[in-house]
Amino acid sequence: MADSLRRLVNIGTFTVLQDKLEKWLSDYYINTCDQNVARGCEIIELNAKVQGQLFKLLSVCASDGGMYGGANIIKSRLLPWLGQNFFTSGGSVTADTSLSVLAEASAKDREINDLQDMYEKSMDDLERDLESMKTENQDLRDELADTKVELDRSMRASTSEKMFTDVETSELRRNLRSLKSLSDSMTSYRYTSRITTPLAIDDPVQRVRQQNLVARFNDMFAQDRLDALDTLRRYSDDHENNQRIIYCAVSEAFSTAKLAFRQFKMKVRANLAKTHYGPETLEEAVQDYINRNSDLYDLPGMVSDVIRALNRNPKIFLPPDATFAIVQPFIREACKLAWQMSALAHPLDIAASTDAELFDDNKYRRSYDSEYTAPLVNHHIWPCLMQGIKTLVKGEALTRRGASLTSSGRRSRSPTRSLSPTRALSPSFRSRSVSPLRRSRCPSPRRCLSPLGRRSPTGRWL
Repeated sequence: MADSLRRLVNIGTFTVLQDKLEKWLSDYYINTCDQNVARGCEIIELNAKVQGQLFKLLSVCASDGGMYGGANIIKSRLLPWLGQNFFTSGGSVTADTSLSVLAEASAKDREINDLQDMYEKSMDDLERDLESMKTENQDLRDELADTKVELDRSMRASTSEKMFTDVETSELRRNLRSLKSLSDSMTSYRYTSRITTPLAIDDPVQRVRQQNLVARFNDMFAQDRLDALDTLRRYSDDHENNQRIIYCAVSEAFSTAKLAFRQFKMKVRANLAKTHYGPETLEEAVQDYINRNSDLYDLPGMVSDVIRALNRNPKIFLPPDATFAIVQPFIREACKLAWQMSALAHPLDIAASTDAELFDDNKYRRSYDSEYTAPLVNHHIWPCLMQGIKTLVKGEALTRRGASLTSSGRRSRSPTRSLSPTRALSPSFRSRSVSPLRRSRCPSPRRCLSPLGRRSPTGRWL
């Protein structure tokens, strides 16, 4: 009896009940309804377990007085409290088991309280760390703002000064050449002298720009060409004619850009020849100027020249309500690319081509709808990019049996293009060239196109 009472006292169950009641009271308005009901049930369960232990202790105490020991006390004080709704723990649980359950519950509550205290402490530490990080970030932002202001000030102060002027560059090259003359026997100075000239094939400007331009050429084939075909498809359902228009636009863009660049280069050479004094050659100075001023060209003028050339081309046509200006964005990009390729020290160009030429597998690949056994090209879809005699990017062509120069398509009847008597002839006569012998015998080429050489009632030669 004394040992059971001592264990019950050591556990401190009533202290645990008091702590739980106080905790419930402090958190009552914070908890939800389910949480408050769970707290009440937990306290009732713990209280029921304690009452069960007390009843067992009471039974042991009463048994010490014999059969009627303590009967009067029980009748007078305990029986009035007993009723049909009175709840005690089951008698199948021993005293040691109940006490161990109470001890475990008390230990778990203490562990939970410790964990909660640790969690709250860690949250406080995290909040303090977050505040310190915010303060450090704000300091970094302020420092970055100050650095930006100082950098802007230094950039404005150094705007009027050039780190490497033309004179300084020329002086460096002169010193380099003098150093080469002093150490002619050393191969590595020879390599430095070779790579400094802008006319070298391995010049950094040539190498980097050539790679970028080749990549842009491939992008135009993969994306810009398809966009232009979609635009043409809104006005014309003739897919072959649309492909011819795209190819002719690229060809005319390169022809116009090369002509404009030759004129630009002649002007640059003439102006630099008046003031050039070395140490580099005149051609090196010209190419260096072109590399640094590669955007000095009349792009709208070149686009207009290309459109006029397309209007004169007898192989392509558009409906009367459309003009070649509908593909002006594609023509603009083609002119820009052609100019930049022409401005290289070792320029890039497209291969010359004609309809009904022999298919060259080294320059072109066949389109998906080609006749792969046909030896002649019906029409070209995309040009071949070359550097001298070296093929850099293959073009694309459509091959068919029976391809000839007479399959050049119909003429456009757009009101913006005036038809001369020569251009109004049938496609078969347009594709034929007058031999030199017939030109010498006939006073007019237009008259010699007719075998009879007679006039029509309207006065035109048939």
